[in-house]
Amino acid sequence: MLLQALTTARDLGRLQDILGVLIRHGFGDTVRRLGLADALEKAGHALRWEHAADLARLPPPVQVRLALEELGPTFVKLGQILAGRADLFGPEWIAEFEKLHSQVPALPLDSLRLQLRDDLGGEPEAVFARFDAEPLAAASIAQVHRAQLHDGTEVVVKIRRPGITDTIEADLRLLERLAALAEAELPALKPYRPQLLVREFARSLRRELDLANECRNAERIAINLAALEHIAIPRVHWAHTGACVNVQDFLDGVPGHQLDRLTPEAGFDRQLLARRGAGAVLKMIVEDGFFHADPHPGNVFYLPGNRIAFIDFGMAGRLSERRRDDLLQLLLGLVEHRAQAVADVLLDWAGDTHGIDTAQLESEIEAFVDQYHGVSLAKLSLGQMLADVTTILREHKLGLPSDLALLIKSFITLEGMGRGLDPGFHMATEALPLLKRVLRARYQPKALAKRGWSLLRRSLGALEQMPDDLGRLLRNARRGRLQVGIELAHLKRVGDQIDRAANRLSMALVVAALIIGSSIVLTVQGGPTLFGLPAFGLMGFAGAVVFGIWLLRAMARSGRDDGDRDG
Repeated sequence: MLLQALTTARDLGRLQDILGVLIRHGFGDTVRRLGLADALEKAGHALRWEHAADLARLPPPVQVRLALEELGPTFVKLGQILAGRADLFGPEWIAEFEKLHSQVPALPLDSLRLQLRDDLGGEPEAVFARFDAEPLAAASIAQVHRAQLHDGTEVVVKIRRPGITDTIEADLRLLERLAALAEAELPALKPYRPQLLVREFARSLRRELDLANECRNAERIAINLAALEHIAIPRVHWAHTGACVNVQDFLDGVPGHQLDRLTPEAGFDRQLLARRGAGAVLKMIVEDGFFHADPHPGNVFYLPGNRIAFIDFGMAGRLSERRRDDLLQLLLGLVEHRAQAVADVLLDWAGDTHGIDTAQLESEIEAFVDQYHGVSLAKLSLGQMLADVTTILREHKLGLPSDLALLIKSFITLEGMGRGLDPGFHMATEALPLLKRVLRARYQPKALAKRGWSLLRRSLGALEQMPDDLGRLLRNARRGRLQVGIELAHLKRVGDQIDRAANRLSMALVVAALIIGSSIVLTVQGGPTLFGLPAFGLMGFAGAVVFGIWLLRAMARSGRDDGDRDG
């Protein structure tokens, strides 16, 4: 039970505060259904019900937003994360979550001085040639002051609020327990996967609390974008940076929300800025797999020479190579109107579709993509298309993995910023050349050889591990801990399936070996040639194609046979 798990008076007091806010904002019935009201009152904690209906006339999304704002930094951050989950919440909820902002007054410098002294190794006035007592900005986790190093470099000093970690950790403990209780007691919330959402949120928030992690993210992105001279990332001064304080270069430019200052007279070309910004973020996402996950106007500055600066890398998204391959297929499918490719990727992303009418879902996705058939790139809104696709998934109670939800939010935000700069900006037009270039690069001989070698190594590793697995199996059998379940009616079928799977694995290894060997042969000069290329390399690739087609046909035929037997 939740109350039994809360061992400290502080946690119980905070739980009472949370429930009081929920009751005041019209969620008293939910509190009662969770069984928390009676439990707290039995424990001697009184809850005030007299104003429970004060805000009941407001729409539920507004009630939730107001409650999150009143509950403080942890819950505001949670709402901001949920603003990117269009796959779970409808437009009216997303619109309210996007309004969330931390109404937190700045702390006076004297309140920060002890922590600054510990982290910097001295008084800020001594460590820096100049340190401004008045902050540039203040938020729920940290506030920013401007300063100057002794060599004359202008910097910003980001300082984590003292005690904020303990407050957030206490709130996260409560959120984890409340999510488990809600998932068990309120079946209507199960499709939203509250426990998974809270775990992902906790990981993200803990990373954001580490101000040194923000700087590591910034440096990684700076290295990835080094070839783009028109993109600026603040330089980190590691001598003064740690978990509670970080120091980065001050970049003086036009804030992203002051677009009226980007005039030709001031030397700015808004169309060029839109293209450059889109190109940088697309490179981060599609090529590098590591991207700024919160590229809103407050984190973007426009510098002289039509340069763009990104700041605040507390939230960064990561995409594995497989995810990037899927993303390429999805975006190309949307841009080139290939409905089946879009449906295949989304069904794979959705994961467990048990109890879902996949045929109906696939049909809706295909109909959605097909409506854009014949529409020119200049008229496509890629961000809106992604938002509409996630709406289809939400209506079928399917959620996306958190990294993909973050990615789609970034795409939508980026397209909105591009059109704010240039009403004629079209993300699809900017994205298509990059997508095709990256896709071609993935099918170059060297890239194919690398992936083939990786597949071969994994397969060999599995074979190498087999004796250990067999040894473990025998030891468990000798100790009487081996459990075997056999369904005799299907024993022959299972054996046939294992035999076919082994044959296909062997053939896959042969295909991989042919690809690797042929790629190597193609790089060697001399010997007979065909069409200007080494003949033996081409013959190897031809063999790999033949065996690959045989393998695909065998798998397809097996799938049909299994379906007939199940029928």
